[in-house]
Amino acid sequence: MVNKTAFALLLPLAACAGGALPPSVRLPPDAIPVAADPMRSAILSTAYTFGRESSPSAKLRAAALVEFMAADYRWGARWTEYSPTTGLALDAARAEIHQAFGIPPSASPQSVADGLFAASRALDRGLGIDLPAAVFPQPQTSLARLNAPPALPLTAAATGMAERELYRIDSERQSGGGPGGSGGGSGGAHP
Repeated sequence: MVNKTAFALLLPLAACAGGALPPSVRLPPDAIPVAADPMRSAILSTAYTFGRESSPSAKLRAAALVEFMAADYRWGARWTEYSPTTGLALDAARAEIHQAFGIPPSASPQSVADGLFAASRALDRGLGIDLPAAVFPQPQTSLARLNAPPALPLTAAATGMAERELYRIDSERQSGGGPGGSGGGSGGAHP
């Protein structure tokens, strides 16, 4: 009986084992200085950057963080508390960023984030921007846009929405009305 029960419990896990893992982005150490929760910091940083006039390097760094957020919401448990429209908005922001900088939709999230972070660092240091062909197949067009990023209204809206959702969740936890029933939510560090 125990063996049949164990088998029945493990069967759903075995079904998942054959599938590919969803894409993710690993942030470099300098992506968000001194952040206890990188996702929370990414949300606040991107909303701030895209909500006002910012330097080209700040916009590129924030665009890389949007790539991180858009990849994470597909598998990150923290996003279950967010409105489902937040994920859709992050997808639209990702598509807008790709179109604005000439990045193919098929480019891996990690390579896009790495390319945008590298371009941001190069601009900060006054160096030439190295454009990997897999991320920037039209280097001249991409280079002009990386040096003077265009307005990204969908990205500004998506990052603003993520920030508002973050504050809503924080408020619900503080008032005791959030996840986990009465008494202050389920705890833990969430964005």
